[in-house]
Amino acid sequence: MLEKKEHNYEKAVLVGLITQHQDEEKLLEYMDELEFLAFTAGATVQKRFTQKLTQPDSKTFIGSGKAIEIKEYVKENEIGTVIFDDELSPSQLKNLEREMEVKILDRTNLILDIFAQRAQTSYARTQVELAQYQYLLPRLTRMWTHLERQKGGIGMRGPGETEIETDRRIIRDRITLLKDKLKTIDRQMATQRNNRGKVVRAALVGYTNVGKSTLMNSLSKSEVFAENKLFATLDTTVRKVVIGNLPFLLTDTVGFIRKLPTQLVESFKSTLDEVREADLLIHVVDISHESFEDHIESVNHILMEINAHQKPMIMVFNKIDDFSYEKKDEDDLTPGTKRNISLEEWEKTWMAKSKYPTVFISALTKENFPEMKKMIYDEVMKIHISRFPYNDFLFEYFDNDDEENKN
Repeated sequence: MLEKKEHNYEKAVLVGLITQHQDEEKLLEYMDELEFLAFTAGATVQKRFTQKLTQPDSKTFIGSGKAIEIKEYVKENEIGTVIFDDELSPSQLKNLEREMEVKILDRTNLILDIFAQRAQTSYARTQVELAQYQYLLPRLTRMWTHLERQKGGIGMRGPGETEIETDRRIIRDRITLLKDKLKTIDRQMATQRNNRGKVVRAALVGYTNVGKSTLMNSLSKSEVFAENKLFATLDTTVRKVVIGNLPFLLTDTVGFIRKLPTQLVESFKSTLDEVREADLLIHVVDISHESFEDHIESVNHILMEINAHQKPMIMVFNKIDDFSYEKKDEDDLTPGTKRNISLEEWEKTWMAKSKYPTVFISALTKENFPEMKKMIYDEVMKIHISRFPYNDFLFEYFDNDDEENKN
């Protein structure tokens, strides 16, 4: 259970739809994720509202009856924010704010807000600012009256009140300026990548909050920021790693997520270039999360979108120390579910069906680390030999940690 200090958090409610394309079980997964996003942004969720519709209502997304129900709850319980699980159109936002008279956020705005909090470097801040302006442009009037009434909070970080009060032409000029700035930085970063020479480049990829940064710290013996929150890492980090006296570069990239806003995919082009130009992908998966297979599918989909899906890959199932399952009684004849599958059964399943080298580890306790390091070494060595076919005899695998323990 997440610890929440009430006085530091905005009170919020969540709203989601059950449709012909999204059943109740799928919505529950999305709402759990949305609650974690809200917590990461600084909100405490008081209640969830769901509505069953064939398709979203064009005026209020959820229908006028449900909107009135939420409005009454919000007023009675002094809720300041209503968060919707899908992206709302400008007209839906306007109608909902007029109806409920509180701050209305959608998933896109919430993710943009978290990115605004997490951006540390000038480059990351520029990327986030561009994505925010692209989101703001069609919602300019809505956001201005919103800011005048709310004066800050979740979803309000980033471009300030003075920018939002200006007209659309100035916002468009700002977008053009930011795009030009990013093009310049992209060229500089491309040069940096070229200057790294022929050293093999590996990139950690995966869903957000699967333990990529913890794994990065363990492999590179560095201190990359790691936290049990979504998008803890936003800025790309590159470290030199040596396994069995074979050096290579390891990149920790921003985590992926379902329903990733298109503005962010466009803005974070250079970050995704690190993945696109890597020689080897290390796909990290949180095996303790009950939706881990959906997460794998989401990551693979984004890899396909950026044309990085055919690269050599290693599947690393992390957090085995946190894995749990419900063991069925021998006389229980009801059909089993995913919750009844043991870690050993998952291992057998994925070892058999994965076309990539696969290992199950704990980045925290370092369980099965030697197997994973040997696997990474073998894959990096294959790429290294293809580039330097005459000096492969220089490298013979040994475990650095074993060597350190002997001394």
